[in-house]
Amino acid sequence: MYSILDIETTGGKYNEEGITEIAIYKFDGHEVVDQFITLVNPERDIQPFVVNLTGINSNMLRSAPKFYEIAKRIVEITQDTILVAHNAKFDYRILRTEFRRLGFDFSKETLCTVELAKDLIPQEDSYSLGKLTRSLGIPVSDRHRAAGDAQATVKLFKMLLSKDLNKNIIKESIRLEPKYQMEPKLLDIIDSLPSITGVYYMHNKNGDIIYIGKSKNIRKRVNQHFTSSNPKSKKMQLQVATVTYEDTGSELVALLKESEEIKRNKPFFNRALKQNIFSHGLFSYTDDSGYINLKVANINRKGTPIITFSNMRSAKSFITNLVDEHNLCQKLTGLHNTSSNCFNYTIKQCFGACIDEEPFEIYNKKVSNVIDYYKFDKQNMVISDRGRVVDERSAVLIENGMFKGFGFYNLNYQINNLKVLENIITPMEHNRDSQHIIQTYLRRKRHKLKIINLEKQHETNS
Repeated sequence: MYSILDIETTGGKYNEEGITEIAIYKFDGHEVVDQFITLVNPERDIQPFVVNLTGINSNMLRSAPKFYEIAKRIVEITQDTILVAHNAKFDYRILRTEFRRLGFDFSKETLCTVELAKDLIPQEDSYSLGKLTRSLGIPVSDRHRAAGDAQATVKLFKMLLSKDLNKNIIKESIRLEPKYQMEPKLLDIIDSLPSITGVYYMHNKNGDIIYIGKSKNIRKRVNQHFTSSNPKSKKMQLQVATVTYEDTGSELVALLKESEEIKRNKPFFNRALKQNIFSHGLFSYTDDSGYINLKVANINRKGTPIITFSNMRSAKSFITNLVDEHNLCQKLTGLHNTSSNCFNYTIKQCFGACIDEEPFEIYNKKVSNVIDYYKFDKQNMVISDRGRVVDERSAVLIENGMFKGFGFYNLNYQINNLKVLENIITPMEHNRDSQHIIQTYLRRKRHKLKIINLEKQHETNS
């Protein structure tokens, strides 16, 4: 649990400043669960430059509560949380100073979004809150006021959690928060999980990730782990201390995150998984008569597959549908082994490519269109899918046929703004697994997705 805060002060000499406004949002890693916002009477003068910057003046603060009147509420809302702020050293110092004046030792673990951003988004020109949020497409209202800046920090921190593929923030948070290590029963863990699409992480008492999984219903899937009697599940049940999760909204993003983060974190109970998640591919070659043939083969053969499959059955089903949809030849797609015409020719669903009746130029154009539709090579696009909330979409970026990463964007922003797009994307590795995941998802769900062509810079429904 985190307390994300922002403080406005009077300015002045070091450790003589007073608080004029404070905003605290209690954040569980996914949403704000409590908040406290108030002006504060600092009982001292406000520096003129601060008045100009924040718009807060002494007249506004005459009837505001003094710090000792709100101190109890601050202690309550921040209890058992980690303090998060943009330039946390400043906000934490100011809070400790105010509590010290009351004779109270206010001590908390802290996380700084400036330092986290420098680590996770290293190419930014500036890490000031205003410039950083603008670069990342994060909307900010009431700049230089506590509530506005704290809300912007919540959105920034949420993005940083998403970009933290090694899960260092979460692992460190669990180590710092004893209550996360003290879950008494597996049932309590299940009760704390939502029924949403995303990636979940099982941690041991030290915060180390021991298993990563994805599901369209996280709560249901974890419950299956905890109620299973197989040897692996029983060992996990003994070691798990808590389960954290990341809401992705999109199943595609969940699949990609799961694949990438298993490779990065190498959790103990994921190590038995197969190296590859696919076994067969669709390949093409041109025969002696000039016709392009399609063939399903083992993925270990030479050449780059057009598309990959988890097993032969799904490959055969896919190519059968292609033949029916595009009037392709069963013989030239490997479905009918014959030296004469294929069966579909007899029922007029094949136009005779198998016996050289259909000109190879016409037949090859149909096959080439199919290949171009499914092949990754040289494509530049964004796959836009469901987001985590109603006014948000997810974005999976493909450049020159290479998977670059994913991100989330507000519907008020134009996603074909490449500068914003590059900043919101969490970089991820392109490999055969990620390509297989994306191609398989497109094959199953393309009719439900929006494909944004980056070359033409316009959005089209597929």
